[in-house]
Amino acid sequence: MADLMQILTSNPIARQLGVPQPTNLRRGRELPSGPVVLATAGGASALAREAVELLGLTPQDALVDTPQTRVTQTDDDGRTREVPTPYPSTIGAVVLDATALTTIEDLEGVRGALRPALKALEPSGRVVVLGVEPETAGAPTAVAAQQALEGIVRSVGKELRKGATANLVRVDLLTDAPTTAADLASTMSFLLEGRSAYVSGQVLHVGHGAAAHAAEVSSRPFEGQVVVVTGAGRGIGASIAETFARDGALVVAVDVPAGGEGLAAVANRIGGQALQLDITAPDAGERIAAHVAQRFGEAARIHTVVHNAGITRDKLLVNTDEERWGSVLEVNLAAQTRINAVLLDPALPGGLDDGGSIVGVASTSGIAGNRGQANYAASKAGVIGLVRAMAADPALAARGITVNAVAPGFIETEMTGKMPMATREVARRINSLQQGGRPVDVAEAIGYLAAPASGAVSGQVLRVCGQSQIGA
Repeated sequence: MADLMQILTSNPIARQLGVPQPTNLRRGRELPSGPVVLATAGGASALAREAVELLGLTPQDALVDTPQTRVTQTDDDGRTREVPTPYPSTIGAVVLDATALTTIEDLEGVRGALRPALKALEPSGRVVVLGVEPETAGAPTAVAAQQALEGIVRSVGKELRKGATANLVRVDLLTDAPTTAADLASTMSFLLEGRSAYVSGQVLHVGHGAAAHAAEVSSRPFEGQVVVVTGAGRGIGASIAETFARDGALVVAVDVPAGGEGLAAVANRIGGQALQLDITAPDAGERIAAHVAQRFGEAARIHTVVHNAGITRDKLLVNTDEERWGSVLEVNLAAQTRINAVLLDPALPGGLDDGGSIVGVASTSGIAGNRGQANYAASKAGVIGLVRAMAADPALAARGITVNAVAPGFIETEMTGKMPMATREVARRINSLQQGGRPVDVAEAIGYLAAPASGAVSGQVLRVCGQSQIGA
């Protein structure tokens, strides 16, 4: 949403003065227009290639020993020269397989592969680096090399321009249940597509999903599946509901009775069901399940529950009373735990199905804290803890149920539009993409985490913040 500050910073004079200009980001289910190039460092596995091919793409190999072309490069001092490059002159993405890194010397291969790739990236290009969990790498030097990838990717993300992003995916190759290409494909699809427009500098772990609940990557992954979204009457919640409906879901949109008008509008727009409900009610979980069973049949089950409903009651801690403290924790955290406990009953009509997913909405405030938001930060950090604990539950893993969260940064909503202009503009600019995110960016990340093809992704907290400098 444009305002006076945005207009002032984007006019021709501002450009002449060198004020950073935000890029129009590639969004939606759109892959890069240029080729996807595969590079390696320290050796290669077949995993990256197979995962990319599962998306219907034909990746090109980076010909490091026999460069494909010569390009003109300009250094920081303005000097130009022609140099050989292993990449075409313009590429859409580079996928770097660094799973075989075992020594510090191997990191030179990362530099050698990424340096020319960064110069060839198209606008909204993608850098995806594949590594393994450091603690599984073996010798101390291998652990160090794999951990170094995180520093490299986070730094590269802050160097990229024109809407390009960089992310690190850690897989399991040296365990009893190694990650397969089918496990990885959904994550690779999300990171390469415009759905990940506002995700950069992040680290994701992809394990091995339950074979009984495996699914292929699809443009309509929730076809005929019931998805419950709380706080769906406006803002981010409305966008989440719309995105799931676009992807085939039967959406039950939940919000408080006071927001009934907006809730009805959302439900009507997407052809979903509206359920007016205060999620803090003791029987909220039972009422959600009963609604699903009544509207879709006794045999119906929920595929995904998105816990988006939340409130803020900001004050410095020294001025925060018991009511202001407790109300935020009740809505943002405690209600989720009660609803989950009910819906996870496998015998409950309208409960959560095997192979289903739970996605919580945390916040970068829960990671980095925020002045005047001790109660809110506590609730959102609690969501992160809840996700990690539930994802580690063997009983849920046996049912193929994944539990994840997103942690939005500055997102352009009606609420952030009421912030003081200067504060709002700083929040927009203090990230690698130098702009605020959109509600759809949060929705797309949730859709990725909840998708049946993402069954190997659990216990993750994905920041949707444009690689915010706060808590980075």
